[in-house]
Amino acid sequence: MAKQEPTKTTTLRLDARLHAELAAVARADGRTVSDVVREAVGKHIACRASDPEFQNRAKKNLEEELATVKRLAELG
Repeated sequence: MAKQEPTKTTTLRLDARLHAELAAVARADGRTVSDVVREAVGKHIACRASDPEFQNRAKKNLEEELATVKRLAELG
């Protein structure tokens, strides 16, 4: 049996219509709402990760974060 990865709980606020549609999709597919949301989030992340503009923004954010962490390390 494969070992499951630890999970995190996230609160998601949806308007009533979107929630009803999400629940209907899950029921029609015989899945849980959580499963449907996990799949959608995974697909969204994969889509964003393949976008060159997103990659550039992510790289810039990482460089800025690294510079901040280095400054903090120098204070100690």
